[in-house]
Amino acid sequence: MSALPCPVCVERVADETPSVARSETLSVLRWRGDRFSQESDELASEVAVALEYNGIAHAVMLATPDDLEDFAVGFSLSEGIVARAGEVLSVEVVPLASGIQLQLEITAARFAMLKMHRRSLTGRTGCGLCGVESLEQVLRPLPSVQSTVRIAVAALHAAVARATQPLQNRTGASHAALWIDVEQGLSCLREDVGRHNALDKLIGALARSQGATCDFARGAAVITSRASHEMVQKAAAAGIGVLAAMSAPTSAAVHLAEQLNVTLIGFLRAGGKHVVYSHPQRLVEFSGFVGETR
Repeated sequence: MSALPCPVCVERVADETPSVARSETLSVLRWRGDRFSQESDELASEVAVALEYNGIAHAVMLATPDDLEDFAVGFSLSEGIVARAGEVLSVEVVPLASGIQLQLEITAARFAMLKMHRRSLTGRTGCGLCGVESLEQVLRPLPSVQSTVRIAVAALHAAVARATQPLQNRTGASHAALWIDVEQGLSCLREDVGRHNALDKLIGALARSQGATCDFARGAAVITSRASHEMVQKAAAAGIGVLAAMSAPTSAAVHLAEQLNVTLIGFLRAGGKHVVYSHPQRLVEFSGFVGETR
């Protein structure tokens, strides 16, 4: 699988997204010791991003205005609106005074299915369930992940050590999602103020760059946030077999990972430390004991 050019590797390919600042510099009063000083501070941008399918409004998210084509495709895949990137026929990014509108055109068959299961998803950057209308929608049926990937634990730690987050380094306010290819190592990184959005952008970036040859079974995703139920759900929807979080998982995430055959890792930290919560068989250097190694 060819690697997607991205900030952690080589100069990034040009994005079609209209120019919207991903950060803003403001004048602030900074307190140090016993006095204030007038300084500049760079803040991550957070704007309303509306997703519209075939002319029908579907969801409004708060997101970093960057890599929005990736976000549109990744959200569509991870939410089950489309089954493959090719079913998204076009994405147009339209800046408005109140935010940004993503106008997606999807196939007629997929749009008919969307209308049958349509729901409001406003505000998903928080708990991830805002706007869900019934308990059944929380646990949407997903097939068990069939990935047979075998990945070295050392490769995960090496990727984390190598990764750089430009927006996080400047603002301290973004999450990241990383892709570790089983053969090439770290090959893609996407950032966003929302952890769900960062993962969607990563999924979309890989799907757009690889097209019909995209194989999410060939690697692992690493997220800088906690692993919630929905992060596991999004990974499973894309067919990702290994999801590693730098923070903790929730109990719901662990139970869902076990059910959907996802290898879930938490507390992926410097010094080779991590905790395996489900399906350790995909980890090459796993000793056979699932225990805490924090």
